[in-house]
Amino acid sequence: MTTPETRITEWLATQQDAMLAELEAMVNIDGGSYDKAGVDAVGERVRAFLARHDVAVEVLPQKKHGDCLRAVVEGEGTGTGNERRNIVLMGHRDTVFPKGEPERRPFRVENGLAYGPGVCDMKAGIVMNMFVLAAFRKFGGAPGPVVGLFTGDEEIGSPEGRPVIEAEARAARVVFNSEPGRPSGNVVTGRKGGVFSVIDITGKAAHSGANFEAGISAIEELARKVQALHALTDLSRGITVNVGLVSGGQSVNTVAPWAQAQIDMRYVDPADRDEVMGAIHAIAGKSYVPGTSATLTIRGEFVPLKQNPGTDAVFKLYKDVASFETAGEFAGGCADSGFTALVGAPTLCAVGPVGGKAHSPEEYMEVATMVPRAQAVARAILHLDDAGV
Repeated sequence: MTTPETRITEWLATQQDAMLAELEAMVNIDGGSYDKAGVDAVGERVRAFLARHDVAVEVLPQKKHGDCLRAVVEGEGTGTGNERRNIVLMGHRDTVFPKGEPERRPFRVENGLAYGPGVCDMKAGIVMNMFVLAAFRKFGGAPGPVVGLFTGDEEIGSPEGRPVIEAEARAARVVFNSEPGRPSGNVVTGRKGGVFSVIDITGKAAHSGANFEAGISAIEELARKVQALHALTDLSRGITVNVGLVSGGQSVNTVAPWAQAQIDMRYVDPADRDEVMGAIHAIAGKSYVPGTSATLTIRGEFVPLKQNPGTDAVFKLYKDVASFETAGEFAGGCADSGFTALVGAPTLCAVGPVGGKAHSPEEYMEVATMVPRAQAVARAILHLDDAGV
């Protein structure tokens, strides 16, 4: 008699074309973090697929960003000795791209690589989680409930999704976050933390020719603040401060009455967070150009993914059951996995299909990794009891 492991891995081995079809449909839907309708349209694809496979899905409405979806496949374990029973497969549906990006460069496959906005970060991981859930619903064998959590605002720090994620993680036995596997084939066992903030600067408008001296340039203030902010970068400590977006001004012949800078700050050591943010607050509060004023607003924040004994055990299990060579890797990017680890859930990140060049027009996903990475997560779930997780 064949085991659930054999049936699940054999079924997944037949699903690559179906996975690609779902991935194509999702990639070709707009889904930037601030496009709630688009992110929810991707969520509808998730919900419809799971409904066809008889997987129950609960919609957790969010006001500003994509709704969270929570799917559950009941398990067969008793939970003895482990009160945190839920086995969580996590992923986000939002992307970083502007409206119309899928129309400009739709999904395509060339030479074994899939391309398109969000193809690896992380719509391929979303698709993988959908098929793993369907496999456990079809063949059973999970040593506890398998929960698929599909969120909608990770790329901006999960301002609405974080409470949902942390609540789920507090009841979790383990969390697998299906961010893309590294180009090396590795998974991620550690990540930086990060803070996304914005400085809004107020100056005074005046005609730049007839009344120049009456104006106070917010853009000049912005330029000086950018220099001060970038000087906070300390690569030896893993600290980076990047002003990635700027805007401002009224017209070319007006002294600029306003300006704005959006700031990305990353750090490794949790103790560095307050130090660097204190320096950013000080720069925001200082007027380099007399007469200007500024306010600093934090829009989103990630915490570092730190290794611990639970994380180490999950990583060893994953390595043991995977059909491919992999190792643990530290990543400078942030992810929701930091939140789940922070509240105590053993967490392994970047178990999704392998990809690279995320957030760029060259973003890609290795098609041949979709099935093996799905099989690895399924096997890891099936062997949680053996590994003592």
